[in-house]
Amino acid sequence: MENPINDLTTVTAQDGQVLSVVGDTYRLVITGEQTGGAYAAIDMLVPPKGGPGPHAHANFQESFYVLEGEVVVKTKAQSFVARKGSFVNIPKGGVVHDFKNETDTIAHLWCVVVPAGLEKFFQEIGTPVAAGTFLPPPVMDEAAQQRMQEIARKYGQEVFPPDYLD
Repeated sequence: MENPINDLTTVTAQDGQVLSVVGDTYRLVITGEQTGGAYAAIDMLVPPKGGPGPHAHANFQESFYVLEGEVVVKTKAQSFVARKGSFVNIPKGGVVHDFKNETDTIAHLWCVVVPAGLEKFFQEIGTPVAAGTFLPPPVMDEAAQQRMQEIARKYGQEVFPPDYLD
């Protein structure tokens, strides 16, 4: 959808593609198509024990704000418990990181990526679902990990083994 520069982009609570991605549920609220590639905004629901494995992306900045619940954000250098009201910024440059919901309640995150592009990765690896629906995470055997790495590279990302940050 093209948007004249002097016009507003508006999104209702029901708008945006909803995808199951590695067991989490992400709603693509604003995509690069709508922002001329400038940024994307993603509404993330992370179930108990959910969250993406270790990954890195050198060419875009990822930031998220915790709306509800909490996640543990890890890099090789630090671990941070991001609770409701916390903000986390992963700068450009490719630091390997992950985040996990280690609680028994759903974590709700607002994620912004600059520039856009991460949402295209999610569209390729995700499965469309109804809002609020969770699918089990896919089994990541060797073939699935290889496929995930190939797709990730296509979108400027790198994925690492689950125990990489331990």
